[in-house]
This record gives sequence, C-alpha cells and structure tokens, in this order.
Amino acid sequence: MIAVIDYGAGNLRNICKALEFVGAKIILTDDPKVIQQADKIVLPGVGAFADCANGLRARGLFELMQRIGQRGTPFLGICVGMQLLFEVGEEMGAWPGLGLLPGHVIRFDFARTPPHQSSPPAQSLKIPHIGWNNVKPVQAHILLKGVPDSGYAYFVHSYHAGMTNPDHVLATTDYGYDFPSVVGHANVMGIQFHPEKSQDVGLQMLKNFAEM
Repeated sequence: MIAVIDYGAGNLRNICKALEFVGAKIILTDDPKVIQQADKIVLPGVGAFADCANGLRARGLFELMQRIGQRGTPFLGICVGMQLLFEVGEEMGAWPGLGLLPGHVIRFDFARTPPHQSSPPAQSLKIPHIGWNNVKPVQAHILLKGVPDSGYAYFVHSYHAGMTNPDHVLATTDYGYDFPSVVGHANVMGIQFHPEKSQDVGLQMLKNFAEM
C-alpha cells in the first residue's frame, strides 16, 4: 500500500488517480498510524515551501516523514514535496526542510552561475518556469526505467534544487541552465515536475515507483 500524504497541500485527486491508473494500491491519509504501516510514501506538494512544511507540522507529520525517510521506506516527493526533501528552502526566507537529501532549494536566478556549472546562463527567462520541457536522464535508476532521453514533462515552479551532491541527480532539465528535475539517493526520490500531468513520462515513473 502506498500512502499519499494529505497535509492540506492543494488538490491531490489527480496524483491519486494517476497512481491508481498505473495499478498502485493507495490510501490518501494524514493518519500517522496508517502512514507508519504503509509500504511506500508519496509526498505531493503545491504552493510555498514554508506553507507545505507548516502543513506537515500542524498535523504532526514533519518528524514522522523524517523518520520514515531515514528508515529505508521508499519515499517519493513530487513538486514542492520534492523540494521538502532537502535541508533548506530559500523561498521568502530560509526554512528547514526534511533534510533527507543534502542541498538548498533556490530560486531561478539567471544572473548568477548555477550550482555545478562554470559560467552564468546565456539568457534570462520568465519565472515561474511553466510548461512542457525535456527531462534528460543522466544516470540509470529504477525510477527512470523506460523513460526516453527525448521525454517531456509538465513543470510549474519558480524554485529548484541546488544540489550539494551531483551523484544524487538522476535527470536534468534545461531552463536557462540545467537544474535537477529528478533526484534520488537510496530510498528517497524526488520529481520536480507534475507526473500526473506529464502523460507517458510521468505515468511511467509513477509505475516504476509503484512496482519497486
């Protein structure tokens, strides 16, 4: 059973329907007892980093998410849910994340040299990053099984992972510069785009996670 975490982070119906479509057995819940018994965790998220973190805290789920991620349960963060996996989110301040992956979540900034690149971007683009864009796998991983190099996914975000460990970057996307669009280390994985809106690419990744 996959527990989809309900902590007030917007409409979760589409991600639940997408998981059910690929054959996953799910439960949408904010009950700590149910969450602790789940085989896998999906942490969705829309909106501001701090609001989502506070939504988890208000339901007594923040530390539980940390414990579950640390104990080895397959754990997938989606959109802001992926951003919460990191140590700090820099949206309207500096806010502590779950700390399951090293790194900060930073705003797109086309005036500075991005993490792990040697020069600043050649162009400035509109923020937020909205629409279809290419997801480029950079290393083999079960989450990316069957995802082509030419695959496209649907993004809506102004912030992205500023990684401290490039070994955790599973796929990148170019928006002025390459940023991590899929990350993972051990049991903890994250997808920056909306897989439930990303047709074949998104559904394949949800299927891969459900079948782990």
